[in-house]
Amino acid sequence: MTNIIERLRKDMDEVADPVHAEKERRFFKEEIKHRGVTGTLSLKIAKRYADEFKKEKLTKSEIFELCDELWKSEYLDEMRVACEWSESQKKLYERSDIDVFERWIRLYVHNWAACDTLCNHTVGDLVSMYPELIERLLIWADDENLWVKRAAAVTLIIPARRGEFLEYIFKIADKLLTDTEDMVRKGYGWMLKAASEAHETEVFEYVTRNKSVMPRTSLRYAIEKMNPEYKKSAMEK
Repeated sequence: MTNIIERLRKDMDEVADPVHAEKERRFFKEEIKHRGVTGTLSLKIAKRYADEFKKEKLTKSEIFELCDELWKSEYLDEMRVACEWSESQKKLYERSDIDVFERWIRLYVHNWAACDTLCNHTVGDLVSMYPELIERLLIWADDENLWVKRAAAVTLIIPARRGEFLEYIFKIADKLLTDTEDMVRKGYGWMLKAASEAHETEVFEYVTRNKSVMPRTSLRYAIEKMNPEYKKSAMEK
């Protein structure tokens, strides 16, 4: 297992670009570690190893163990590989995997890219497979950790676009409605925007009911894809 990680890092170092690393750092308020591998190259490398894992018949647990090592490094490009590897196991997901994913969020997620890359796909797919796990998201929304709270919202981005979980989307938005953290405000605003693609009127009505207390950042995100009349009405004080 150690050999796999060493080989991966060698492969990444061969294509790393310090200029790209510096460009990516500008998108974050937090200090981030970056080898300088682009998202496209990170994905390409990750998929090559995933194909190797299939041939070698690595178990899901073994692959999650490798992911854990990459998360520990806190390098943004290694995190992307970890997310691709965990996503490659989605056909084998079990309900109990939510505990693994929550541990990664609590221990290793310290910026919006890590949160969104993991939650949009890996965690979102798990919740879609086992809808009862959405109750865990309600618990996350009450957490003190800002990235756990953002995770509660951004996990539902893709299901929201499909029109799923609207009742729970509003429940999570209620819990996060007046949160003081900018990344949480943007996260639940994005969730509402995604939900508006399938339920525009319902999301508009929710925004209208709450706009007196909803931060403007969240409101602007939520109405971004609505029709002009709804947008104008929502922005009126």
